[in-house]
Amino acid sequence: MYLPFAMKSPLLEFTDKGIYCPLADVFLDPWRPVAKALISHGHSDHARPGSTNYITAQANVPILKHRLGPIDVCGLNWGETLTVNGVQFSFHPAGHVLGSSQIRVAYKGEVWVFSGDYKTENDGLCTPFEPVACHTFITECTFGLPVFTWKPQQTVFDEITKWWSKNRNEGRASVLLTYSLGKAQRILSGLQGQAGLIYTHGAIENMTDVLREAIQMPPTQRITRDTTKKELEGQLILAPPGAQGSGWMRRLPPHETAAASGWMAVRGTRRRRAVDKGFVISDHADWNGLISSIEQTGAERIYCTHGYTDIFARFLQEKGLDAYAVQTRYEGESADAKAETAEEIES
Repeated sequence: MYLPFAMKSPLLEFTDKGIYCPLADVFLDPWRPVAKALISHGHSDHARPGSTNYITAQANVPILKHRLGPIDVCGLNWGETLTVNGVQFSFHPAGHVLGSSQIRVAYKGEVWVFSGDYKTENDGLCTPFEPVACHTFITECTFGLPVFTWKPQQTVFDEITKWWSKNRNEGRASVLLTYSLGKAQRILSGLQGQAGLIYTHGAIENMTDVLREAIQMPPTQRITRDTTKKELEGQLILAPPGAQGSGWMRRLPPHETAAASGWMAVRGTRRRRAVDKGFVISDHADWNGLISSIEQTGAERIYCTHGYTDIFARFLQEKGLDAYAVQTRYEGESADAKAETAEEIES
């Protein structure tokens, strides 16, 4: 069942601007401009422009500034408490991308946790997901079906290296479409030292430059208008999904394209996205990760946002939990592809 936005709760409520804490007059990942916004991470469906004040995890501050421009933003360390009108807020690792957090909200013994987006596999880059005990858990369920079960990431990195090597031996470049925040850096880190210099689209290079101060990654080479086709022959090129079919792609030498996404687990997705190859890797929790995370919170009430909300909520209800599907404007992995600006796509 879907809860109406007008439904009230003692601590948080779902409104037409986003998740709202009336006691403190703050919003969590609002999708409309508000006075004070607590932000879980830097993807465009959770971090939107226009709010007056932003509060986020310290590691997410450079990402928000890069994505949103000159903003009034305050960063908190993991577990550091901000108290507003008696309500305690704190940020805890979500393991989704660098700086991603769950937001804990506590008042007079009642605890809610808003997960934002999260994954349970430790990718070796961002701070790993940390279960937070609570009474009510607001969870994403982007991949809330049993068909979504991820392989270990090293297996996927080996598959990418094999594909790259095959194309190189055949004289083709390898264009891997991947999101500029999170997955691109995860792939760069996973492939470092395996097959030489990796070339990047401007959107990915710009974000990677922002993150180099926090994490160690191999050197990359930005593709510019001066980069020749000869330089790119046989090379691995990382580009955002939005670059597909653009003039930027038409300047490349003969190549194969591949997409790195959790949606590649669904039959027919590769064909619909018009790519030659698909690699199943996601920065969101898979089916087992969602279930184990909810169990570890000990929450009795679950609100399911963005993804297979109805199906996942019914599954939780059958397990004896008080679970509901909630309509929000979060989009999960499909939104990550929209984060690159027109200026970056033209790079």
